[in-house]
Amino acid sequence: MTKIQTQPPRGTRDFYPEELRVRSWLFDHWRTVARSFGFEEVDAPIVEHAELYQRKAGEEIVDQLYHFELHDRHLALRSEFTPSLARMVMARQGGLRWPIRWFSIPQCWRYERMTRGRRREHYQWNMDVWGEAGVGAEAELIAAIFAALDALGLAPADVRMRINSRALLEETLRDRFLADRPDAFAPLCVIIDKLDKIGADAVVDQLADPAGPVGLPRPEAKDAVALLSVSGLEEAERNAPAGSAALAGLRELFDRLDDYGLADRVAFDASVVRGLAYYTGVVFEAFDAEGSLRAICGGGRYDRLLETLGGKPVPAVGFGFGDAVITELLADKGLLPELPRDLDAVVFPFGADERRAGTLLARALRAQGRSVELVLGEVKLKRALADADRSGARQIFLIGPDEQARGVARCRDLTTGEERDEPLP
Repeated sequence: MTKIQTQPPRGTRDFYPEELRVRSWLFDHWRTVARSFGFEEVDAPIVEHAELYQRKAGEEIVDQLYHFELHDRHLALRSEFTPSLARMVMARQGGLRWPIRWFSIPQCWRYERMTRGRRREHYQWNMDVWGEAGVGAEAELIAAIFAALDALGLAPADVRMRINSRALLEETLRDRFLADRPDAFAPLCVIIDKLDKIGADAVVDQLADPAGPVGLPRPEAKDAVALLSVSGLEEAERNAPAGSAALAGLRELFDRLDDYGLADRVAFDASVVRGLAYYTGVVFEAFDAEGSLRAICGGGRYDRLLETLGGKPVPAVGFGFGDAVITELLADKGLLPELPRDLDAVVFPFGADERRAGTLLARALRAQGRSVELVLGEVKLKRALADADRSGARQIFLIGPDEQARGVARCRDLTTGEERDEPLP
């Protein structure tokens, strides 16, 4: 007989009670922030149509799918939530009231190389606005991210956000050497997003590869990479074509973020392009200030995604905020809570003769909305008291022969040690 593995598949996790309490604590913060910004929660199946993810821009995520064929259907575990969200919007496109503000906390799967904060399955907080073309939507989402970071206990200096515009990069490149190559921009972004991973020389090599999807002359490939070192809007303006709409949009966004009190927590960074081909405008990523972890979260505008799926165009912007990296950062900062079990009471009938009275008492306490554990089986009093204390229960109700004869349970407060009689139901 084959021995069953006791560990989960590599890159995945089990959540025992103490770990699930922390996960629920994190999710509760995400939900509270999203609802405070007026967003409603949605969800979708974890198994999706594989064609939703099979874009042709050379993205790593396409090669990282967990996918399979079953009954002549090509299916995949969702690697990100945005395509599912787009499918949902398209299904009700004619009846939605714009703009829509939706959030979700999906489990996502990618078969990728694991590093610190990178797993093959993770949960991800998504917030998306559909039907709003102005940068006010980006400002709201970025403000929500910082609201969550603050709520989790991180100091303002712990996390910084880098902001760029793919529309600005596209305007600049088309003005220079992509005017006749409209299809080259999306794969170019996928390649230059690898800058931190493979270095500038390797990015130039891929951009200049004659057999690759971009095929720039080598001098132009170097110029494209050089544009990524631009560190301020003034310098970006010198490179951009006159009257750049994307540059004006960035300036407006930074003005709005100043209104949110976030001016000192965000910065323009031309190297941020994001690796997903469907982004069309502002893109952003948040990192820990020390730079010891990968991106905490990221997102951007994807106004043409619905068109690529066969729907009518709708402007959209959103972000994904994974649980793995933020958990690492909170642990580094000593901010992960130790959460006790939330148990109001334990009911301990001494023996079989008291079992019915104990069951009726537990039933009555639960009807009051209390969390109650009924001790099962034959357990000694010392063990029951120790287990109740260890479980974090606030009270224990003891029902022995004498208590049952008097129609009461002996209630002990496990914090103060005080005792009193409570009538049995």
